[in-house]
Amino acid sequence: MNRPAEQIPLETAVLRRWRSTDLAELHRVVTEALPHLRPWLPWAAGDYTLESAAQFLQQCQDNWHTGKAFAYAITVDGAIVGCIALERRIGPTGLEIGYWLHPGHTGRGLVTTSTAALADRALALPGIDHVEIWHDAANTASQAVPQRLGFTCVDRRSPPREPARPGEAGIEVVWRLTR
Repeated sequence: MNRPAEQIPLETAVLRRWRSTDLAELHRVVTEALPHLRPWLPWAAGDYTLESAAQFLQQCQDNWHTGKAFAYAITVDGAIVGCIALERRIGPTGLEIGYWLHPGHTGRGLVTTSTAALADRALALPGIDHVEIWHDAANTASQAVPQRLGFTCVDRRSPPREPARPGEAGIEVVWRLTR
């Protein structure tokens, strides 16, 4: 099975595969970001413990090994500032891109450049002909990323795949980029 590179250097950041040694830093970054993430991400609803972080890192390793998902730490000057992943959730010829960023690093184009790089890598993989980004209609920051990158809005779905979070409208917007 072909996989994307484990490290992807960008102009202002590096995407790199998660490592078990990221535990303490991941826990700190997510804990600081929870108020920013809670309105949008189901896993951010409760406390984020060291055990939660360890389980996430193990799941990243397992998913990479099986090819189910390819998750990366977004790093700036070696420090973790967020996460971006390619996930096999939308059928055999597509990969879904998901992302989150620490609020101290938003507004700098990090998610946009990371998404552009990961979309390019995904579309270069054999058998992949499209990538998608799914977000709630109320999440305008997430919506701006596919708009900037030339994705096409292909669907609006209600009810969403997962129960709506407090900040959400309950309508998922699906954006697609094809090879």
